[in-house]
Amino acid sequence: QVQLEESGGGLVQPGGSLRLSCITSGISFSIYTMGWYRQAPGMKRELVAQIHTSGLITYADSVMDRFTMTTDDAKDTAYLQMDNLKPDDPAVYYCKALHDYDIGDYYWGQGTQVTVSS
Repeated sequence: QVQLEESGGGLVQPGGSLRLSCITSGISFSIYTMGWYRQAPGMKRELVAQIHTSGLITYADSVMDRFTMTTDDAKDTAYLQMDNLKPDDPAVYYCKALHDYDIGDYYWGQGTQVTVSS
């Protein structure tokens, strides 16, 4: 059974930081591209950051230089370090695992809420 479990969300003041974690199980982590997405109320889900198995990392323009995505293959876990959080960042943040050779083979986590408020 495949599971993606996000954690680390919460309430933070503008300018603050949070670190999200996505612990996976049931997949061969090394052949899945990991991504962080977010969805604010009434908005489409959008890509925040992604690490391809090649090591290529991409970020949305809105989070460039503020967010850092990493993975730990030994722990089958993806992280999203979010610094200098802004009022535009609140959303439910989701982790996604996408098989590198089968675009139909992907999984989502249940999401973790991030709130930025003073």
